[in-house]
Amino acid sequence: MFDTWSSQIGAIFVVVICLFAFMKGGETERIAAGAYVLGWFASLLLQNGGALYSVQYGVMIIDIIMLIVLAGLTWKSRTAWPAWAAACQLLVVASHFISMSDGRPALANYLAVVNLAGYGVLIALAVGTFWHWQERRAAGLE
Repeated sequence: MFDTWSSQIGAIFVVVICLFAFMKGGETERIAAGAYVLGWFASLLLQNGGALYSVQYGVMIIDIIMLIVLAGLTWKSRTAWPAWAAACQLLVVASHFISMSDGRPALANYLAVVNLAGYGVLIALAVGTFWHWQERRAAGLE
């Protein structure tokens, strides 16, 4: 799970951005960060490292739930960042469905799309949290 430098750096990235969202974000940012952390831990538990070339249905279901959460936040939020996060998450879900088809994408391509889109969700969350924090500071609430 955390046996490589890249996985450790990714974990630090997730923890820092989600802590930032919990500390400085509004309700939308906190809901997204909470859902992301729960999904991240659940994915780590359900991931089957031995089945690299098969569809991991547990992780796919978690990613679909995360897409539904982000779509709901997009629907109810007045900011734009949840739409960007939902678009990146849609890439992750689409990658799962592509891997289920007979196309059999190369493993490196599949992992690159899933990882980069996951970072896209985190970057959208960080930007949304920063905007919310700055709006509160400008209003004198912080």
